Amino acid sequence: MSRPPRIPGGGGASGGRPPGNRPPGNRPPGGKPGGARPPSPFNERPPRTADSRPPRSADTRPVRATDPRRSRDGGEPLATSVRELRQHIPGGRPVRLPRGGVPTGEPTIPAGRRGRGERRAAEARAPGAGAIEPQRIAKLLARAGVGSRRDIERMITEGRIAVHGKVLESPAFILSSLDGVTVNGDPVASIEPTRLFAFNKPAGFLTTARDPAGRPTIFDVLPPGLPRLVPVGRLDMNTEGLLLMTTDGALKRQLELPVNAVSRRYRVRAYGDISVATLDALIDGITIDGMHYGPIDADIEIRTGRNLWISMRLTEGKNREIRRVLEFLGLQVSRLIRVAYGPFELGELPVRGVAEIDSDAIVRLKKSFGKARD
Repeated sequence: MSRPPRIPGGGGASGGRPPGNRPPGNRPPGGKPGGARPPSPFNERPPRTADSRPPRSADTRPVRATDPRRSRDGGEPLATSVRELRQHIPGGRPVRLPRGGVPTGEPTIPAGRRGRGERRAAEARAPGAGAIEPQRIAKLLARAGVGSRRDIERMITEGRIAVHGKVLESPAFILSSLDGVTVNGDPVASIEPTRLFAFNKPAGFLTTARDPAGRPTIFDVLPPGLPRLVPVGRLDMNTEGLLLMTTDGALKRQLELPVNAVSRRYRVRAYGDISVATLDALIDGITIDGMHYGPIDADIEIRTGRNLWISMRLTEGKNREIRRVLEFLGLQVSRLIRVAYGPFELGELPVRGVAEIDSDAIVRLKKSFGKARD
């Protein structure tokens, strides 16, 4: 369907008559009596026909090139953005993160409208709503975002957690609410519905709350107004891309546990010589200096001389795993971007941008672990 030409001066419902009924040339330039401003060049553009209209695809937009290296035919530079790399994913285009939103496998809900998940979350925030089934205090505090279960067990051992003034001695203590619970003498807020955020981490920042050496951390660049968040896993200081952050320590643990085999997908820019067969062999895992790394699904997406873009998918998150494996195979890694974690894709989320994942997606995620709680 071709787009009708825009008519100078507006028209439509607010103009009191259909836009097509106004004879051309009745008003001076600018569409207002007196011609307060010259006509916009846009309004002088001839209408497109159905054949000439370009396809609506984000991939047709120009991509800012930051890599001066050229392709083998001397044309466009090597891909240097996640958007450009996604054109080369086997099997077609993945589900993408819309601007300001996170893919959930279903259409996103426009701002100002609530789906069932949003209503459930709002109801759960209401006073007296959402009674909690009796659970171990370590589990409850983890869900409240105080820390991991291991952290909480250590706090109990150190005598830092009390219930109604009585210091706890066992992490097996059962509670159905956090009323009267204190950590270091401070009351613990009641459990809010689980919230999960996607953050596009820039390179050059540590994934930690604070660094003794004073190096910059992700919390230095997160926007204000967010709840207390804990990162799901870690990205090395010089690794960029998708970092999930949550208010729920138990969900964090489920996303990190190797037994759940949550996949992580990366794009790697590297330099050197390597064969497809060598990368294919990583699917069986590899042992380096006594450290065994599990299966890695690796594919060369772009090769220009000795410059490579490699797609890598794995289900564990050992420290510096991808860099160590590729360096062991003789490649020099110059850029590492995480583009997916489980069902969530980085999409077009801008660097340093944060997007909240809707509650329906969180419910589905928990069900996939067999741990649905909300």
